[in-house]
Amino acid sequence: MTTTSRTDALAVLHGMYAAEARYLAAGGPGKADFALLAPFFSPEVVLHQAPSLPYGGTWRGHAGLERFFVAMSRTWASFDMRKQEFLAVDGPVVVLTQVRARARVTGRELEFPILQTIDFQEGRISEVRPFYWDTAEIARACGDCGTDSSGR
Repeated sequence: MTTTSRTDALAVLHGMYAAEARYLAAGGPGKADFALLAPFFSPEVVLHQAPSLPYGGTWRGHAGLERFFVAMSRTWASFDMRKQEFLAVDGPVVVLTQVRARARVTGRELEFPILQTIDFQEGRISEVRPFYWDTAEIARACGDCGTDSSGR
């Protein structure tokens, strides 16, 4: 977070989470415009998802994030971020999010935490690394989601 103060980082994250909620409420991928989210992310943003997840892989740039949201939409019928705690705001921001989600293929509901480290460059999110408590349980709940992570 070399060029972004912690106050700015928190403002960016709160804005991004609000924009993400609007994006998803408007129908998400294929229905809503990614332009709602684009201002919060560096054009060179990198999102690293665990390889064992149905949407695993490394997603790069705005186009990669758009493909990631499509993959998430194919995996989850709902993905509700119920509670967020900002655990660290100096250096990479660390956010603990409690999620309740329902798998699209199996209909199975799960509750799980995600811990994310988020880096910033010039006031925008530049890198995100989410850590899931149990990726194997998520994969089991999702069944054969067959998600393509060609956003690399």
